Amino acid sequence: MSVVVAPVAEPRLRVIEVYPSVQGESTFAGVACVFVRLAGCNLRCTWCDSTFTFTGGEHRSVAALVDEACSFGIPLVELTGGEPLVHRNAIPLMQQLVDRGCTVLLETSGSRDIGDVPEAVHIILDLKPPDSGEERANLWSNIPKLRQKDEVKFVIASRRDFEWSRDKVREHGLDTRVGAVLFSPVWGKVEPRLLVEWMLADRVPARFQLQMHKVVWPPDERGV
Repeated sequence: MSVVVAPVAEPRLRVIEVYPSVQGESTFAGVACVFVRLAGCNLRCTWCDSTFTFTGGEHRSVAALVDEACSFGIPLVELTGGEPLVHRNAIPLMQQLVDRGCTVLLETSGSRDIGDVPEAVHIILDLKPPDSGEERANLWSNIPKLRQKDEVKFVIASRRDFEWSRDKVREHGLDTRVGAVLFSPVWGKVEPRLLVEWMLADRVPARFQLQMHKVVWPPDERGV
């Protein structure tokens, strides 16, 4: 009696878009980058600028995504969302991109465990201040898993958010644990000048940043 073996399902993810642009944030700001934007997020931050990722998207194989990302001839690739780590197949996707010689960035909310992220990947971990509405979602057990190549980002919507972020940097020694601590004002909520003044007054060991892509293109532009 012959046995029929079912084919092994190819790893797939739900994808919103794949496109080349310049990196708008982090210490890689200004560098050409391919963005792989995955669908779905477990959080609902009050200031989210990517609500279009919550639903929809196209199911695509890991192999097809790796081929497309590499087809642009740009060695820097970022996984973003939504929240990439809601997809278990985000891990093999990152590993295959690394294996193809890409420098891989992961933009993650910090609400999902980063322990399985491939060693070569540069993690950009967002910690959620109170005015995000998602402070409770911060997974503090991620902090000891961060490395010198990684970065921590605080998106700041108010003076209260700034003070919370300043205190978390000090409490966890983030300025010595990771390569960069990033303070970013919520677009349209906090005057950039004010945030700079707060940082200078309190001698916060962090890097001020703006979302460069929102300066170059209209703030709501997609695919840039």
